[in-house]
Formats: sequence, structure tokens, C-alpha cells
Amino acid sequence: MLPADPSGIAGYRLLGRLGAGGMGVVYLGRTDAGELAAVKVTLADRAERADFRARFRREVEAARRVVSPWAVPVLGADPDAPEPWLATAFVPGPSLGEAIAAHGPLPGRSLRVLGGAVARALAAVHAAGLVHRDVKPGNVLLAVDGPRLIDFGIARAADPDGETALTGTDMVVGTPGFLAPEQAEARTGAIGPASDVFAFGCLLAYAATGRPPFGTGAVDALMYRTVHDEPDLAGVPAGLLPLLRECLAKDPAARPTAEQLAARLVVDTPGTAADWLPDPVVRTIAERSARMLALPDIDATTAGTPAPPPATSRRRFLLLASGAGVAAAGGAGWWALRGRDDRTDGKGAPPPKARRWTIGVQADLSGPGKEVGQAQERGVRLAVEAFNSRADKPFTLDVKVSDDRGDKTRALAAARVLTADPDVLGIIGPSHDYTGQEALPAYDEALLPVVTVSAGLNLLVNPVQKQGRSVLQACPIHAFNGMHIAYHAQAVHRPSRPGLLQERTDDPYSWQFVLGAKFGFQQGGVLPHPRVIPSGAKQLERVVGEMVDAGIDAYVHAGLLPSAVRAAKALDALGFTGPRYAGQHVLGDRFPRDAGRAAEGWTVGAPAADPTSRKEAAAFLAAHRARYGAAAPVWYAGEAYDVTLFLAQQVEKAYGKAGRRPERTTLAPLLRKAVHQGVMGGYSFDENGNLKGVGTFLHRVEDGRYRSLGAAPATPAKKAGG
Repeated sequence: MLPADPSGIAGYRLLGRLGAGGMGVVYLGRTDAGELAAVKVTLADRAERADFRARFRREVEAARRVVSPWAVPVLGADPDAPEPWLATAFVPGPSLGEAIAAHGPLPGRSLRVLGGAVARALAAVHAAGLVHRDVKPGNVLLAVDGPRLIDFGIARAADPDGETALTGTDMVVGTPGFLAPEQAEARTGAIGPASDVFAFGCLLAYAATGRPPFGTGAVDALMYRTVHDEPDLAGVPAGLLPLLRECLAKDPAARPTAEQLAARLVVDTPGTAADWLPDPVVRTIAERSARMLALPDIDATTAGTPAPPPATSRRRFLLLASGAGVAAAGGAGWWALRGRDDRTDGKGAPPPKARRWTIGVQADLSGPGKEVGQAQERGVRLAVEAFNSRADKPFTLDVKVSDDRGDKTRALAAARVLTADPDVLGIIGPSHDYTGQEALPAYDEALLPVVTVSAGLNLLVNPVQKQGRSVLQACPIHAFNGMHIAYHAQAVHRPSRPGLLQERTDDPYSWQFVLGAKFGFQQGGVLPHPRVIPSGAKQLERVVGEMVDAGIDAYVHAGLLPSAVRAAKALDALGFTGPRYAGQHVLGDRFPRDAGRAAEGWTVGAPAADPTSRKEAAAFLAAHRARYGAAAPVWYAGEAYDVTLFLAQQVEKAYGKAGRRPERTTLAPLLRKAVHQGVMGGYSFDENGNLKGVGTFLHRVEDGRYRSLGAAPATPAKKAGG
């Protein structure tokens, strides 16, 4: 959300931007009842134009006329408002185009399910007397229970009389590469339902092959090939070739109807809603769903309120890094900015003593979360000692720590202590969600890599707002943590009515966690029983009792440690023996100690593995004992050890390639592309810095101690009968 964005519109609380363009903005909105919607709001200057308002009104009317489970329904609209708006059901998934670009063409069964659903949606469009006119991969969203057709912005009546004036008789409307010959030639009178069928054929061919059937390139070339050339259908499954050739006939009269397509695209192999797509695409849908759903509440904003500038602006940083700032500072200033890597031994390479660079640590070392922060500092120091012990090391590493005390008001200053030091090549931390969020301006100015192993707030990596551009989250976001726990519950216990308790003391965490868990259960066809209690866990015991009375057969706690202890004791007092789960904010020795007998049997999922259960961590454990005593490492020490060596490895590769200290702004992209196998597990990231894979490890309380259960499942359990 931008500072000038409204906090709400027509009863919808606006949580974030889904997209923006020249016509307006699409927000993610939520009602007081928790219903999510995509809220399209037009720009005020556009709304002042009578023709634009008429077009928007037509879009609303068209969308309302289409009734199909495979078309996104309208939830509300006001085309006559000062800024016209339209709310449709929110589909938490990527577009077909995004899925194909990321994972390649779809297999045969997926193609038939996709084609059958989109054909049925088009049949509903045509039954309403409309033509969609923009059937393309970007207008088909993928959900676990099937695709959805969206965007009726240029839909129009099949009978063009009376509506031509709104579009023009010589205007090409649609997307080149996914439009019919009559659209390419702007033959308005010939555009009808058959035009959508041609576009449908292009879409299904693209899904089957990963490329548009008339190629790519300049618009005029695409138009020409659409009108005159035969489609390229190489790679289309043989069973679909006759149907696609009919759809792509140049003559509209030779094409089948959408109803006929739906009847022919019957899926004759059994399966469940969640497995109609290949596993990589399902995982992408799950990840996209959790990220888009896991947005925190926002404070009310006022239109026109400017954003306060950061203490040191990005513009000032760029100016200093350019000639203007350096010229004023002179040669000494240039050397300070560059660090010590330009000093040489007269032979072109820095002398060994000059090749001494630093790993920074930002963590809560003396505040309420100091146990975890100190553990991470220990992991970093052990990794640096391991690197420096190598006889063949090309440089020496130091450690520089900055204690933010777990205090949001200190976080930015603590980050600047590290980012302002030119010898710091990367930062491990922060150890907490909200200190990390407050430190983002410093990270985004410096653009040096920042790797966190415990801060799972989704907004630490926010490419839409261009925040966290050098941050790598070596842990799953909280929504994924909840989702992975739900997968485990289904795989092991198969509950039919799991209870989800959202305790709002840390509202963003609990909300994201419970939404992820809810999504995970629903993927397996299980409908959870959710309840919410206010901050401070008021009325917790009463609500837990009501959940047990309602017949829950599993319990998932989305809250902090104190409320988890109370919930454990309440469930124990009620004689509840079903599976019980909690997330990463409960992990630690205090839970089994404070809950006592009531903690027995609880499973806690967190982005921290048990090093004592991993043979790969033997050397790390020995080094930890030698350096810090006989006590076992505290959670997250091993993960901090891993990512420190990962960072050092990439610095070493960049140094070996360039023959000099790498520019620190170049390291984050290298880390995001690299794969590292550490003593605690594997690490790889997507282009935005999000951890790939699971990253959630499970620990069950037995006899007052945690026993490792290993990594959580990566995918949902199959539905019963699936």
C-alpha cells in the first residue's frame, strides 16, 4: 500500500495492491466477516470521462450476467461512485501464463481439466449474450479446485448494435497472439462467440506447448500470421489435435461452440481437486496463495499524505556513490567508500593482511528474545572460525555484531551500524520479524545481502513495493509454517475437524499462521473449525472448551508461548488427547517446562532443525561444545552457521573470479541463484529471496524434551478416495 492509498472502500478493508495500471488500482480487500475480494478502483481523472464511466458500467453489468463456477463472481460494485469500483471474489493463485512460464507445459489430464472448465465458463458468457474478447493466459487464474476466467473489461454484447460507439469500428480489441482473425482485422460485425472459441484454441495450445500457436514478435507480424498462416501445434497431445484444429479454423462458422467443447473435454481419469495440476504448479499455487493471503492489517491512511523520508534517502546514497559526493570528499573519501580492497602490494593484488572482511550480525542480544539472538551470533562466530581455520583461505573474516535488543525503535540504527561499514559484506539476521521490517530502509539503501533464519514475516521480501531487494529469508514465512503443519496433521492423523485458534497478541504472526494452516487443511478437503481470541489470550480457556465441545479432533495453536502454555493446560484438563500443534514462536525449553505434563504429545513446527539428530552436524556440535561448553546449541544456531558459510562461499567464488574483493551490492543476486547444502539441510531461493522447499521441521514433546520428527511434508495428503 502507498501512503495515498485509502484504507478502505465500501466496507472492504484494503490490505495491499494486487496490481495497478493506467486505468486504476486493484486491491486485496477484506470484509469484517473475513471475506477476501479483489477490489478494482478506477482513477478519479478517468472516472470524469463519460465514455470511460460508461465502459466501466458495462464491465460491471457484463460480469454480473455471467454465472459459472469457473468465472470469478461479482461481490459488489458502484459504477456511479466518485471513483467507480468493482469487487470480485479473490482467487489465490497465479495466472496460467505465470504457471507455464515457471514450470512449462501442462500434461494431458491437466489440459483437459483446464480446457473443460474454461469452455464451461465461456459457455456461460455466451449464454448471457456476451463475448469475452480477451481469452488469454493472463486472464485465467489457477486454483487448487480448477481454473477461473476473469476480466470482463472489454466484454460486449454478441449483437454489436448500439455498442460500437464505445469501442470504435476500426479498433483492434484483444491481445495479439490470442485473438481471432476477425479481431485482428477489426471486422467488428464478425466478432462473436466463435471469436472466443478461437482464442480458447490459442490458450489451450499455449498450455500444451508453452508457446503461442502463432508465435511471438512484432504486433503486425502476429496479426498477419493469425489471419493467413496455419497454427504451430507441434507438441500438442494427439488426442487434442483435432479439437484445436477446429477451434483455430479461420472461418468462424467452422468452429465448435463453447458448449460442444465442454462436452468433448471430459476427464475420464479419476482424481481429486488438488491433483488436477502437476505437483510443481500446485506448490506454486500454495506459495502464491499463502503469500497473498498473509497480509497484515494496515493503519488508516489519508489520501495525499506524503510518506516520511528515511533518515538517509536512497537518492542521497546514490549521489554520494556517484562523482558529485566523491569529488567533494577527495581521494580519502573515495577510499573510505570503496573499503580496503583497492590497496595492493604493487603487483595488482591486495596483500593478505588487507584481505580481511566482515560478516555482520544484527540480532536481539540483550532483550526479550536474546536466547535466539545469542544462539545465532554463536553460529556465525563458529562458521567464521571454521572458514578462517582453512590453510587455503583467500581472505580472513571478522564478525561485527549490532544489538537491536528486540526493540523496533532501535532496529534501523542497529542496521546502519553494519551497512555503513564498507568492510561488511553481508549480514546474518535480524532475529525478529519487526526489527527486520523496521531495518528495511537501511538494507534497501546498501543493497548488501541480508540473510535471516528466523524472521518469517512475509513483508520482509516485498517485490511489489521494491522492499527487501537484498534480503534472503532462509526460513519459510509464517503462512507456510502453518501450511506445512497442516500437511503433517493430515498425513499422520487425518483429522476431519481440526480446530484453529488465532490468538492476537502478535496479530500479523497469528493471522498469517492460521491462514496458512487453514489453506493447508482445505487442500486436503478438510474444513477446519477456526476461532479468534483478542490479545492477551482473554477468554482462552472458555473458547478452548467450546472448541472441544464442538467436536474438534485436532488442535492448532496460532499464538505465542504464554497462550500456548494455557491452551495445553486447558486441553489436558478437558481430557483432550487428539494431536496438538503450535508454530515457531512456541519452540524452546520454556514450553515443556512451563506446561509440564500438559505439553506431552504436542508437536511444534519451526524453521529450525535439531542438530543432535543430524550426522552432518557432528563437526558443528563438536566445535560448539569446545567453544561454549557441553550444553546443546540453542535453536537456530546451526542455521546461522550454515548461512554464514553459504555467504562466505559466494564471496570466495566472486573473489576468485574477479581477483579482488567483490562489490557487496553484487552478492545478493549471486546468493539467490546459488544452492547450498549445509549441516542443517539445503538452501536455495527464488529470484525474490524466498526460501524454496519446505524449511519447517517438526519436534514432538516426549518426557519433557523435544524429539525430532524431521521435515514437514511438502505437499498435502490426498483426499480420502482420491
